[in-house]
Amino acid sequence: MDMNDLILVSVDDHVVEPPDMWERHVSKADLERAPRVIHKDDLEADVWLFEGAEIPNVGLNAVAGRPPEEYGFEPTAFDEIRRGAYDIHERVRDMNVNGVLGSLCFPSMTGFCGQLFSRTPDRELGLRLLQGYNNWHIDEWCGTYPGRFMPLAIAPIWDPDLMAAEIYRVAAKGCRAVTFSENPTKLGYPSFHTDHWDPFWRACEETGTVVCLHIGSSSSISVTSDDAPVDVMITVTPVNLFMCAADLIWSQTFRKFPDLKIALSEGGIGWIPYFLDRIDFTYQHHKAWTHQDFGDKLPSQVFHEHIVTCFIDDPTGLKLLDDVGIDMVTWECDYPHSDSAWPHAPEVFMKTSGHLSDDVLNKVTHENAMRIFQFDPFSHRAKESCTVGALRAEAGDVDVVTRSPRQKRSNTDISSFVGTASKVLQAQGD
Repeated sequence: MDMNDLILVSVDDHVVEPPDMWERHVSKADLERAPRVIHKDDLEADVWLFEGAEIPNVGLNAVAGRPPEEYGFEPTAFDEIRRGAYDIHERVRDMNVNGVLGSLCFPSMTGFCGQLFSRTPDRELGLRLLQGYNNWHIDEWCGTYPGRFMPLAIAPIWDPDLMAAEIYRVAAKGCRAVTFSENPTKLGYPSFHTDHWDPFWRACEETGTVVCLHIGSSSSISVTSDDAPVDVMITVTPVNLFMCAADLIWSQTFRKFPDLKIALSEGGIGWIPYFLDRIDFTYQHHKAWTHQDFGDKLPSQVFHEHIVTCFIDDPTGLKLLDDVGIDMVTWECDYPHSDSAWPHAPEVFMKTSGHLSDDVLNKVTHENAMRIFQFDPFSHRAKESCTVGALRAEAGDVDVVTRSPRQKRSNTDISSFVGTASKVLQAQGD
């Protein structure tokens, strides 16, 4: 397949919420208490203020278009971020220049699974703000350009019954994905090995809602030591989802809810063949005394039935697609984060995927995502205008460079990030 004929649907991107996002989606009384943006002269940055806590926009979360030597963890201001990170019209233009048709966007300011709203003692306010966020995301962010986005809801993680009710509510609005924690015990809630989350799982199963577990959605990061180079943290982040997958497989979740689908967002796929070998080995060698029972199936078969896998650039995983599970593999762009290859995602993808057949390429780039997330862009846009080449032809005037107005500070070790990250996670209710 020629690169320009690819159709790319990304199941993992991110939105930097715009300062005015609440104005049309909560009452005037709640607007006064909702998170708001203030400028901090001492930081030369914009931060969100909520319930007395400051939540910075971390620079590394919005570096699309910026020269790599200017990447950094320090707080940043909106005028230093590429507009496509928070402006829906510019986002679509940035998708076009990158040849990307569809996108599913995780939240930023709220935490990856809406942890922020669980920190307010006023639970009713938290729920109203959460629903306002979902309405903004579904109706405004995604709804402005039908056929270009897959809505992703957040749920009130402090109450599984409220979570279920919100799943039914947003499903009626056409949302078929929700973000949740890859390890809720890190947030102070029961584990996957309890029945605590059953109302939530049941609602997701009944509505066909995919549960997306993004690395870092437990408000924790994987580090070996505080003085380790930042490269260590970047390298080991997928370990969170390795452990999450083990939790899910050995829990009763999939045995109780046989139609539930869970996505391991931004987890990569190269580790999965070993993981599948390991869980089958564990089951066959130890089930007599651990008392696990998968009936006539192996754990690896359960994984293939329930777990959606996602990758950005994964040469080894693409060589082992038969073992990973071709029908559940999806592609990610990760715009505007630092792992993203924007605006050269198609070129990077083809370097490691050119050996695949057209049928497999189509599954990995868009068909699996469209089926799993019930996404139908072709009902809004002719298929021939959805390719990399066609989209890029619409984006000839898009400037792909973000120029920083100030010199970025050096980030040579992880300690500076840990300090910033701790403040962010505390503000989100860690």
